[in-house]
Amino acid sequence: MEFLNQKPSEKLLPIKDLYTYLQNLVQKKLWLKVLIGMLLGILLGAYFATEPKWVSEKTLQSVINWIAFPGNLFIRVVQMIMIPLMFSSIVQGIAGGDNTEYLKKSGPKLLLYYGMTTSTVLILAVILATVIQPGNYMDATSLITADMSLDTQIISESGAKLGFGYIPEMIVNLLPANPLQALVSGDMLSIVIFAIIIGVSLANIQADTAFPLLKVLYSVQEITMAITRWAMKLAPIAVFGLMCQVTSKVGIETIMGLSMFMLTVVIGLLLVVFVYSMILLFVAKTNLRNFFSDAKDVLLLAFSMASSAAVMPLTLKTAEEKMGINPSVSRFIIPIGVSINMDGTAVFQAIATLFLAQVYGLDLDLPTILIVIITTILASIGTPSAPGAGVIVLGSVLSTIGIPVTAIALIIGVDRLLGMFRTSVNVMGDLVTCQVFNRLYLKEKQNK
Repeated sequence: MEFLNQKPSEKLLPIKDLYTYLQNLVQKKLWLKVLIGMLLGILLGAYFATEPKWVSEKTLQSVINWIAFPGNLFIRVVQMIMIPLMFSSIVQGIAGGDNTEYLKKSGPKLLLYYGMTTSTVLILAVILATVIQPGNYMDATSLITADMSLDTQIISESGAKLGFGYIPEMIVNLLPANPLQALVSGDMLSIVIFAIIIGVSLANIQADTAFPLLKVLYSVQEITMAITRWAMKLAPIAVFGLMCQVTSKVGIETIMGLSMFMLTVVIGLLLVVFVYSMILLFVAKTNLRNFFSDAKDVLLLAFSMASSAAVMPLTLKTAEEKMGINPSVSRFIIPIGVSINMDGTAVFQAIATLFLAQVYGLDLDLPTILIVIITTILASIGTPSAPGAGVIVLGSVLSTIGIPVTAIALIIGVDRLLGMFRTSVNVMGDLVTCQVFNRLYLKEKQNK
């Protein structure tokens, strides 16, 4: 800092000058503004959680709702543009690039890459939860109500839904019978598949026939990006309000009671970051310091928003403008990754399932753990990229081993906070994938 290099007599700046210095520092760094908003929101929310006597409960709730208003408005704006942005980006990425032949060939490689990375981090997560056993540190006897009791019949039949004969039906159900209905209902996985089919089709017809639709989709993409730029001005205030609202509802006591579970999830997510770092070093041949320096804004914003879809425009901008990723690669991979590449969510769901099994005293054998891993992969693929969606989809994983969906109530209090961590990991995964496939893309161009 400049004022530290001044003479001792000049180090104590007037309050006005110090304020100007700090203001300029904050204005230059989006992530710092978001971080400050997040910390202030947590502090104010923790105070409101104590239910101060000088204000009535009804008035306090009204104040919290108004404080959270910018954050809820931000999320709604993002939800409004998420589907047109995702659809237009995928189609543009496949059919509007300068090397569509490569992108068509890279589809199977991308699915194989996603399968390998997700399986690797899930195995690590299962080993971690088995070693630490966070469920043994929590006595939930008084918290488990009648509607949370285990169903022994479901436990004995667990895994029946994952029979070999069920796979064809599952694949068929991925294709949208009515694309318009999928767009209206927000079925993200069906939308992604429909967009891929449209993109590949456009890439295989005459250029003059495909050009009008691609031009329209390009305009749609630019419009959604412009709306996002407006919404980003609300980001620090939105984060402040959302964190205040969440902390005021949960309270510090709930967070402390589930501290071992939270610690296990955070360690699991750090393992994912380690795996990604190894991929960057040895596969993408990327400098880690440069990568994290370029990605820090979007990772911190993703942490604050707890929604990878909310920051997808910034993820695209970071990949293309800061990391030099070819738009043909980034606009193909990132929108798909927002719906499919959910390693952070998968790790959370696996650890949460084992945690609840330990709380209930269930001893899971190897076949059942394999069922958990397979179900978690499938569930993470279909998880909407919106705040809180991960814990909702967790119910489908729990049901396969006989734990009632109502058991989610035991961890719902800290889901938002953990959702922030796993969202950052999910966004990092999309950027890492871009680095890997951009390297393959450049090699392909050099060999021609």
